[in-house]
Amino acid sequence: MAGASPKAAEVDIPLERDGFSRSLIRELAGTLEEVVGIDDAAGYISVVGTAIGEQLDASYKGALAVDRLSREQVAEVLVDLKRRIQGDFFIIEETEDRLVLGNRACPFGDKVLDRPSLCMMTSNVFGHIAGQNLGYAAVDLEETIAEGDPGCRVVVYLRPTASIPDSAREYFQR
Repeated sequence: MAGASPKAAEVDIPLERDGFSRSLIRELAGTLEEVVGIDDAAGYISVVGTAIGEQLDASYKGALAVDRLSREQVAEVLVDLKRRIQGDFFIIEETEDRLVLGNRACPFGDKVLDRPSLCMMTSNVFGHIAGQNLGYAAVDLEETIAEGDPGCRVVVYLRPTASIPDSAREYFQR
C-alpha cells in the first residue's frame, strides 16, 4: 500500500498574496485588452490610476506637512512611491521643464510583460501628482518593460510646449 497523500498545506505551491495579486491584475488587464482593445483597457486602468494618484498625493502632502509639493518634492515622491512598491525608478534628468525617469524593475514584475495597459498606472499616478502640484503635466512612456524594453523611460513634461509628443497624456490641476 502506498503512503498517504500529503496534505494541501504540506505541498510546495508558489502561492502568496503579492504574487496572487499581481497575477490577478495581469489577468484583468489581459481580459480588458482582449475584450475592448488596448486603448480602451488603458482608459479603464487610467481611471484607477487617477484614484490611486489622488490617494498618494494626499498621503505624501500630509506626511510632508505641505499644501503643495515643489518640483523637487514631486521628483522625490515619484521615485519614492515606486520604491515602496518594489519598482526601481531613478531620476535621469530634472529641469524646470521636465523630469526624465528611468526604471529597472516594474512593481508588477514579469506580470507586466505584454500588458501595456498596466503602464497607465504609472502615467496617471505620475501625471496626477505632477499636475496637481505644479499645475500641468504631460507624461510620455517612451520605453516600457511591458513592451519588451529592458527598462522604462518616462518623461514628465511640466509645461505645455509644442515639443511634447502626441503620445504623451496630459494632466491638469483641478
